[in-house]
Amino acid sequence: MADTKREIERKFEFSKAKSARRGVPDLTGTAAIAAVSDQGTVDLDAVYYDTPDQRLAADGLTLRRRTGGADEGWHLKLPVSPGVRDEVAAPLGDTVPRPLAALLRSRVRDSELEPQVRLLSSRKVSHLLDADGALLAELSTDQVRAERGDAAAAWTEVEVELADGIDPALLDAVEAAFRKAGLKVSDAPSKLARALAETGTAPPAKPAATPADGTAGAHVLAYLREQRDALIAQDPAVRRNLPDSVHQMRVASRRMRSAFKTHRKVLDRSVTDPVGEELRWLAGELGVDRDQEVLLERIRTHLDELPRILQPGPVRARLRVWNTARSSGSRRRALAALDSPRYLALLDSLDALLAEPPLLKHAADPAGEVLPKAVLHDYDRLAGRIGTALALEPGHERDLALHEARKAAKRARYAAEAAVPALGKPAERLAKAVKKVQSLLGDHQDSVVAREALRAIGAQAAGGGESAFVWGVLYAREEALAEQRERELPGVWAAASKPKLRAPLG
Repeated sequence: MADTKREIERKFEFSKAKSARRGVPDLTGTAAIAAVSDQGTVDLDAVYYDTPDQRLAADGLTLRRRTGGADEGWHLKLPVSPGVRDEVAAPLGDTVPRPLAALLRSRVRDSELEPQVRLLSSRKVSHLLDADGALLAELSTDQVRAERGDAAAAWTEVEVELADGIDPALLDAVEAAFRKAGLKVSDAPSKLARALAETGTAPPAKPAATPADGTAGAHVLAYLREQRDALIAQDPAVRRNLPDSVHQMRVASRRMRSAFKTHRKVLDRSVTDPVGEELRWLAGELGVDRDQEVLLERIRTHLDELPRILQPGPVRARLRVWNTARSSGSRRRALAALDSPRYLALLDSLDALLAEPPLLKHAADPAGEVLPKAVLHDYDRLAGRIGTALALEPGHERDLALHEARKAAKRARYAAEAAVPALGKPAERLAKAVKKVQSLLGDHQDSVVAREALRAIGAQAAGGGESAFVWGVLYAREEALAEQRERELPGVWAAASKPKLRAPLG
């Protein structure tokens, strides 16, 4: 089994040889630090693994096998935000543990993990304590030697890692005290990054987030790279069952698929359509669990709002039985998709597409000329579907039409959001307006789905000899909510379809 802990730390280095000779200052009296307790010195021997082309290092991940110290074993560190990483640990062994290998699958794929660099550290450890003797942080001073083939490098590094639940403001106070003593925040995000740089083996740089040439093709490709990277980054989060990870991974896949359709004048759809279909497959495999989770939460919320007198019989038990039956195997299905050859082939096809993009003639035109037309085309598509839906009488056909309008709203929103780096505020304002339409239509569709579920639960309850009254009440409530959203739609659409929102793009 693998254990996970959240690391919140800051790394420092001496700015001058004189300050290095003086050493680390006494932090007693800094913020809440009442005492500094010496914990002795330990020798650490860590071998860092990566693919031959350093994919992990390029994305800020580190995988090491370390001996020495209380936590010897395998450690995988995943970036969360600057100065914050999740460390997933597994017992010491000769090969990469399977749980850690699974978390790296979206990056490593069919490549091999090989030893890249060895770090030998002599670590002096101190505990920073508050007035009650409770641990605030661990202070480590490391004498580091990096070895990679015939190359070697050595340096001194100081690290302060917060204990669980401690306010990160303590790090700011420590940094201020260190600055006065001649220490600065390290330029390298990790020991591995510094070791690679100082032994002449730094990982390849990522493409710039902002396109340099201002063409439509450059902007579209930059957006697609961003979504590809988000999809890959969410893979280990989904495997760890982190909150909102499935949703974020689905969003990245949907945004890419939508961009392929929106920018058909920039990218050849004969190439992108098959990739888009694979993205649709992935979103569908991931969505079973997520959709059920959202539906259950909606029903629970509305149930909680009803008086107990309207809930005769084993209502909660019936809801649990229904949810268990629908949820069974959904997470296994999502993980099976992520472990499948089909998924790896999809990731490879995305990389290949971005490496040799199927650009069309208009890709070379200025983004300011091409992107507005693409955004307005998707807006016009949305307008047509809204008009079709509003012309229908309330009922099943209108529900279907509103669902199609919702999908069109999502695509128009994505198109506008993707164009913001090139088009600025006009695209941003249109995106916000269309998002309101999408949200309303989304709530309407959620009501449609909830009614189907409530009808099924009511039938199950009746078949089990229970009262189906509460499920009928909730059904009627969802019906009323859907009708309310339909009444609100013309006004929301009128605001989103004001000509002044589109004029700067046209």
